[in-house]
Amino acid sequence: MFRLSQYMREVIAPTPLKPTRKPAAPVVIWNLIRRCNLTCKHCYTTSTDINFPNELSTSEIYHTMKDLQDFKVPVLILSGGEPLLHPDIFPISERAKKMGFYVALSSNGTLITEENIQTIADIGYQYIGVSLDGIGHVHDEFRQKQGSFAASMHGIELCLQQGIKVGIRYTLTQNNAKDFPSMLQLMDDHNIDKFYLSHLNYGGRGNRNRKDDAMFNITRDCMDLLFETAYDWLKAGKEREFVTGNNDADAVYFLQWVQKHHPHRAAHIKAKLEQWGGNASGVNVANIDNLGHVHPDTFWWHYSLGNVKQRPFSQIWQDISDPLMAGLKQTPRPLKGRCETCPEQKIWNGNTRVRAQQVFNDPLAEDPGCYVEF
Repeated sequence: MFRLSQYMREVIAPTPLKPTRKPAAPVVIWNLIRRCNLTCKHCYTTSTDINFPNELSTSEIYHTMKDLQDFKVPVLILSGGEPLLHPDIFPISERAKKMGFYVALSSNGTLITEENIQTIADIGYQYIGVSLDGIGHVHDEFRQKQGSFAASMHGIELCLQQGIKVGIRYTLTQNNAKDFPSMLQLMDDHNIDKFYLSHLNYGGRGNRNRKDDAMFNITRDCMDLLFETAYDWLKAGKEREFVTGNNDADAVYFLQWVQKHHPHRAAHIKAKLEQWGGNASGVNVANIDNLGHVHPDTFWWHYSLGNVKQRPFSQIWQDISDPLMAGLKQTPRPLKGRCETCPEQKIWNGNTRVRAQQVFNDPLAEDPGCYVEF
């Protein structure tokens, strides 16, 4: 994840470099349930509105949570499917909070209603991310359900009324790029706290729909608008958060934007970005799926590192006998092609490797989703 706002603040008001702090354990994105009331075109879990067999029981979830706590995992992002369909989502969330985790909820927003908003508020999620893929019918078409945009917006409004930090999660493709400016306007109009722009990654239905991945010139146009908006809003005192995901080349493209528009800050920004170090799949980001399989991130569901039913997460995560994990944890990563010769590899660290694996059957091949030009 590239925290754009953090580095845009460095353009406006630079701060000294501090010693790099390495997390003790990864952020864990946990797909508690695969069932979902929507069937989104780019869904990496290929979810639908049915029960899936052999999912982790609540007791198995609690057992794994204790291992994660002992391993010093700082953050749990509870996801699905639609996590609000899990029958024990609220007890699980309450226990996670009491155990000291930073707890976020990743939802489509349609099931946040007047009936459960007080419970959601009382749990005290530090953040709720709601997926939106465009305005009105554009979102409904992506989600393949009429009225889903209105239901998601209603859920967002309920969260805002309760003072819950809430954000939009938007996946950029050719089919919804035209709505990107309107999405930023929506954020401004409703005073929404956070905007997460996700590039299409080739997992689940996202792999089947990769022909719809935004063309590189469209991606660059959207990123330019995102940078300009983040800069203008920060200068105007609007403290909102912008982050991007699934394409850490965004940081390199941001450096190029700074070199063009704020050249006096370029050396400082480059140093800050190199200290960040780019993609963290398999290192500082982990995924546990609904069956208990552990993955380097959420788009590697086709590749299991092990299962928490048979082996603790803490052991699985540290095991570099697996060739994929050995490559991901290596510094620098043993990349090939254009990625191997990239002059800014220190910044982006090879990017997400799943696109290379899906296209070339080689996780170390060059990333076919890199849109940066040199």
